[in-house]
Amino acid sequence: MTDDDRTRTVRQYRRFAEVEAVDTSPLYAELAAAVAGDEELLDFLLALPAPKRQPNLLFAAVTFLHGTPRGPAELRGRVRDDGERVRATMLARFTQTNEPGRCAALVTALGAVEGPVGLIEVGSAAGLCLYPDRYSYDFDGRFVGRRSAVHLTCSTTGPVPVPDDVPEVVARVGVDRNPLDPADAGDQAWLRALIWPGPSEGARLDRLAAAAELAAQEPPTVLRGDLVDRLPEALALLPAGCTPVVFHTAVLMYLERARREEFVALVRSLEVRWIAQEMPGVLPGAAGSVGAPGRFVLALDGRPLAVTAPHGGRIDWLTGG
Repeated sequence: MTDDDRTRTVRQYRRFAEVEAVDTSPLYAELAAAVAGDEELLDFLLALPAPKRQPNLLFAAVTFLHGTPRGPAELRGRVRDDGERVRATMLARFTQTNEPGRCAALVTALGAVEGPVGLIEVGSAAGLCLYPDRYSYDFDGRFVGRRSAVHLTCSTTGPVPVPDDVPEVVARVGVDRNPLDPADAGDQAWLRALIWPGPSEGARLDRLAAAAELAAQEPPTVLRGDLVDRLPEALALLPAGCTPVVFHTAVLMYLERARREEFVALVRSLEVRWIAQEMPGVLPGAAGSVGAPGRFVLALDGRPLAVTAPHGGRIDWLTGG
């Protein structure tokens, strides 16, 4: 551990407080700001591997074990008094926010893809974003799909190409290094712990429960392993006659830069359509040069289409998107 490690971790938590959580979760913004100035909590984090120091992972682990901490003092106490279990949970688990609300942006991009489609999601977690055809949507009063238990409301700006209907999906394949089972009580509890406290918490918990029930009734095919290593195998599982679509949301940001570039090169070499929702700067080229802090960039085949809310609910279409 070096001074640079400490500085990077402080910067990571300050950014989370000031950019990523400030509007959607005031409590998590407060907790992250407190961690950035707490030497004891920083020492705890710096004893972990660098990829395991994420704010999302720390707060989710404490919530998973003890419920959401009500403030910095309670967070500090939980880590101090139950540090071994918090550490073990952070080492064993991953940040796998599986938000079905992101499918509203996904279906706008899928509208430009000739169907039927075979979906491959890398970083699929419990696979809840592999069912865009089973959800229903409301884009500022424009309704898409038959009413579903997972009904997604999305506000928009710009010429969002709202599709006439949900996509025709003939295959669903997930790739994840640590797949979650939507029917497993422990995995469901972890997914709930990953939901940030705040104004949208109740709606997100309801969506999660409804989507998990649907996915448990019709589980997708899931390959355990690395997204680069197993993507060709996933592609081979799709039936003939469909358009292969590889997609991901908030996944590449957790990869080392070299591995990220290797994945992008692989996708570009395959005969697939490619839909990404990632933080600004994560994707190479034009798709990495647009967007705003705390938002995602929706891109099709590397071309930026829109800026979207990280947990769904808003799409701002780009000029020429």
